[in-house]
Amino acid sequence: MTEFKGSITALITPFRNGNLDEAGFQKFVEWQIKSGIDGVVPVGTTGESPTLSHEEHKRVVELCIETVARRVPVIAGTGSNSTAEAIDLTLHAQKAGADAALVIVPYYNKPTQEGQYQHFKAVHDATDIPIIIYNVPGRTVANMSIETMARLSKLPRIVGVKDATADLARPALQRLASGAAFRQLSGEDATALPFLIQGGHGCISVTSNVAPALTAQLQAAWRQGDLKTAMAINERLTPLHEAMFCETSPGPVKYAAELLGLASGELRLPMVEISDASKAKVQSALKSAGLLN
Repeated sequence: MTEFKGSITALITPFRNGNLDEAGFQKFVEWQIKSGIDGVVPVGTTGESPTLSHEEHKRVVELCIETVARRVPVIAGTGSNSTAEAIDLTLHAQKAGADAALVIVPYYNKPTQEGQYQHFKAVHDATDIPIIIYNVPGRTVANMSIETMARLSKLPRIVGVKDATADLARPALQRLASGAAFRQLSGEDATALPFLIQGGHGCISVTSNVAPALTAQLQAAWRQGDLKTAMAINERLTPLHEAMFCETSPGPVKYAAELLGLASGELRLPMVEISDASKAKVQSALKSAGLLN
């Protein structure tokens, strides 16, 4: 089975005049790989999946897989608050050749813990691809409990979690409940290093859209036991992590990518261009990290 670890980029989706910028997206993915990233996630939250049509969603997954060409793992975002829709998107990712599916805890309809379990079990049973649970209560209002996740981890192809709770007690508790083989990936850039110390295996990152080499080097330093280097990189990146969330993501990171000439900063409504004050924060943080002159 593919090992999911290190710095994994939650990819932005570039647009041009309201449409997918397919060439721009593939160029961006290629740059990510050449920069040393450990994996990629197309059409997650950072990829503006809520405003992509199903056809666009599937196309982005296909373009990503084609560009990556098996060089790093591709974890395709396939979640929905509709179980049937999540199954459809996960089946597509499986057929397209993704290494895993990232499936969000259902949002808006606020399922119970049993409802969450049955949702993921249904997606698992209808597909044949590794599944990573995406627990992000700040967006879904439905926090999966440690016990429910441990129960799900007993299913053979539910292999890990993207944990965006920012609860640094949780990875240690989840490790005790689900075992060391259950892959725990932070969904919070600012806590990526302490998450590793608590038993995590990596980070699905927003910041790595613009700093893939640095985020990958931090993770590699940790795996090599070089805590001094990991801490130095973490300190260098901390202002950038903060700036990437000065407004709702992916507004800041798309602006940063445009500043660096990596991709278009265009957003889709209801996401809008960030304020001038936020732009100044992003520029300052990029300079502080040594990414912008």
